[in-house]
Amino acid sequence: MKNNSPFTRRKFVKTTSVAAIGAPLILKSSLTNGQSIPAASDKINLGIIGCGGLGKANLNAATSHPDVVVVAACDVWKERLDPIVEKYKNTCTGYSDFRELLQHKGLDAVIIATPAHWHAIQAVEAAEAGLDIYLQKPMTMHLGESLAVRNAIRKHKVISQIGTQIHASEHYRRMVELVRSGNLGDISTVRTFFVMNEAPNGIGTGNNTTKIPKGMDWDMWVGPAPMQSFNPNLVKDAFYHCFWMNFSGGWTPGMAPHITDLPIWALNLDYPTEISANGGRYIIKDDADAYDNHEVIWRYPKLTMTWMHNSANSYGFDFLRGQESKRRLGIYFHGVNGTLQTDYNTHVILPEGNRMDGMETPPKSIPPSPGHELEWVECIKSRKQPSCCAEYHIKVDAPIALSVLSLKLGRSIKFDPATESIVGDKEAAKMAIPEYRGSWKFPSKYL
Repeated sequence: MKNNSPFTRRKFVKTTSVAAIGAPLILKSSLTNGQSIPAASDKINLGIIGCGGLGKANLNAATSHPDVVVVAACDVWKERLDPIVEKYKNTCTGYSDFRELLQHKGLDAVIIATPAHWHAIQAVEAAEAGLDIYLQKPMTMHLGESLAVRNAIRKHKVISQIGTQIHASEHYRRMVELVRSGNLGDISTVRTFFVMNEAPNGIGTGNNTTKIPKGMDWDMWVGPAPMQSFNPNLVKDAFYHCFWMNFSGGWTPGMAPHITDLPIWALNLDYPTEISANGGRYIIKDDADAYDNHEVIWRYPKLTMTWMHNSANSYGFDFLRGQESKRRLGIYFHGVNGTLQTDYNTHVILPEGNRMDGMETPPKSIPPSPGHELEWVECIKSRKQPSCCAEYHIKVDAPIALSVLSLKLGRSIKFDPATESIVGDKEAAKMAIPEYRGSWKFPSKYL
């Protein structure tokens, strides 16, 4: 999609309303339904900000679509930037400052796969540049950021997809159908968890004064977050970001977007009305500072959902398959007729006596996804929001951000879904909007 065409993609956005976004939209892939490859004028000029492991995976998936051309890449670390530029050397320009990439002539869309503390600034500025956005999870770290990103995307009418790739799976679709079939009866409790055992040493100690690698702009990597000494473990990959609060918000923003997405999707949940969290850093002693225990209760009008994270024990309840210490996760839907226990790939139904006798597996009703990134690419072309757009995903992201805020405050937070605001707690409302370091400014005009 070149901007010198007589009717550009951005002109199309300004003259066309984006499709209904009150519920996730699932599209069939043009790669699998026998349609011909579009003409060259339909090419999508793609950029990427953040060339680490997740970014490369997103880019590989997106470029499997024949209409995608990689024209720009950005990273503050040459070690990660150079291989991407070399791989797409016939079309790709490299940048060390994302603001320059966003001004790349002819750019249509951008993948943002930087650490979470960068997401809000980069997503808002990408929306202002009229670019469609694939934003890795967590969408943001703070309630104010979540609202600002959603509002900027809404105002500038760009296509967005938040990178919870498990949302595209066939298994999640079948679980949504099962819950919505009514077979389980009324559901009043949902339980979710993610556990692993990194105790007691975590990511280790003594590395916070390691020399900054050649070719890395550490000041730019830290960006709007509080400055800290370089640590090689912090920059390894997204897994390690979750050990530091200032760069991730901890393991709940790191993993809960994948896990709580299923009940929020299946039950069509709005925001919770009260968020309560407890926990802390009890066991792990390392260079980082994130909690190793986080217990959350999200209260909805007719339902309670809980979250448990423990990074000092990997007991997995019904999901404990063997005695080895490993990462485990699970979701329980407790209905009056039975309980559904599920994870990313498997499920078991536990009936309440004979209450589910005669009930049949619901038919498939949700079309397959071509893949999370390819769904986004196709939506760029159709101008219909994909299934995990910011408008949907804010109902996943905001409760998670509020759960971390509740942990920090040591008290419950009441929330008004109608006004999207914290109720009766001025301190919490102030803390929900982060203060950025140096010259970086929170995009308050989008609140």
